Order: sequence, then C-alpha cells, then structure tokens
Amino acid sequence: MDTVNEKDTRRLPRFSLALPVRVESRVSESVAWNEITRLTDVSAFGAGFNLKRPVKRGRLLQMTMPMPRQMRCYDYAEPQYKIWGLVRSCITKENTPTEESHSVGVAFIGKRPPSGYLEDPAKLFEISHLEDGKLWSVIDAPLEPDETVLAKDLRRHTRFSIPTNVIVEKIDADGNVTASEPTVTENLSLSGTAVFSMLDAAIGEFVRVKSEQYNVSIISIVRGRRVGPDGIPRLHMEFVDRFFPLEGIE
Repeated sequence: MDTVNEKDTRRLPRFSLALPVRVESRVSESVAWNEITRLTDVSAFGAGFNLKRPVKRGRLLQMTMPMPRQMRCYDYAEPQYKIWGLVRSCITKENTPTEESHSVGVAFIGKRPPSGYLEDPAKLFEISHLEDGKLWSVIDAPLEPDETVLAKDLRRHTRFSIPTNVIVEKIDADGNVTASEPTVTENLSLSGTAVFSMLDAAIGEFVRVKSEQYNVSIISIVRGRRVGPDGIPRLHMEFVDRFFPLEGIE
C-alpha cells in the first residue's frame, strides 16, 4: 500500500473559511479535553486551526463544525458536521498575542475512528492513501517512522539523550500530590520523556514533571514502564498540556 508524503496532501486546495469548530481529543480511556476555536483554512479533505494545547503528529481529533454542504462527504442535511481528523502537523508559533499558540493541520479520515482507537486512544496513525472520491485512509503508525522527506517542523519529535534533573509528582484527580521523586531524564523530547524512577505510577496515571532548570511544570501521562539492562526501572511519559522548552536543541 503506497504511502503519501506531505507534499501530496498540499495538492488539494484549501479555502480561508473562519468557521467555528469544536475540537475534541482523548488522552486516555477516561480523560479527554476539548477546545472551541476557528478554522484558518479548510477543504473537503482537511483543515487548519489554532489550539492552546500541543497535539502530537499521528494523534486523532474529532471536529464538529457548520461545514458547507458542498464540501462534505456525508451528513449533508445535518446542521453540524462531525468528522475525525489525523494530525499531520503541530507547529508552535512564537510571540503570538493569543493563547492559541499551536498551529495544527489535520487530514479528514471519516465519520468514525479507525479500529483500535477506542481501546487505545493514545495510539498513533499514519495516512495510507486518498480513496477515490472519499477521505484519507489510515494505517497504524510505525514505531520508528522514516520522516527524512518531511520538513523539520512536520516530523514527530526526536528524543535526545539529555540527562536533566526533574521532579516527578504523582497526582490524584483533584491535582493533589500523592507522591514525589527527584530523578534524572534518560531521554527527552518536546512531547515526552523517559526517566529513571522507582515511583509507583501505573500506565495511564497522571503525573507532573517539573524542571527548575527549564522553569517548567508539565502535566503528563504514564505511557510505559520498563527495567533497563542496568536493572533500573524507567517511566515513559507523554506531555499533555504543553511541549518541553527545548528550543535550540532540535
């Protein structure tokens, strides 16, 4: 099955329509967020808009908007058009006067999410092909995708072997700290980290990662646990509410 690079998606013309749109995303089976924003551009097969939160390339979003009927692929009589989109890019805009500092581009994939998404909302997908007269088809994203043909801003975030002192705080549903541990990162990227940790945090639980060096505190979700060849356990975490400030490193 042939894959489609970023240049292919740009052959489809988009129009500047500042339509209101509700954007929803699931962080885990029990946690979700939503934002109300406006489209910056749109076509029958994709759209662009700005968000307060960063979203990883390959993540799925559901959008609800008053899409013009002539641009829809289904639900022509419904007042609101609900469609799923695959995040193709998320670029942080510097020195923006508003809180919506992340420019997001999505490819529309259909009325329902692909198989496997409901069981694992953190799952990442990739575009496969554009069906004739229909929307983009998707496949599971490879664990280590080859993105050398993409512009740097469009690639998934590279992890760097950077030892950085951080504090990992386990938090409950009310945001209260129930356990805390000073530790060091094994690797670090804009959207996640792996840390050496003895903290009793299960996959799917929320933690807060704090760095005095970078003056940042980030709500994160535990995505994995493993014990390295050295016998030391690691926690793998995805940043939820912002990117890690690694400007100048990538």
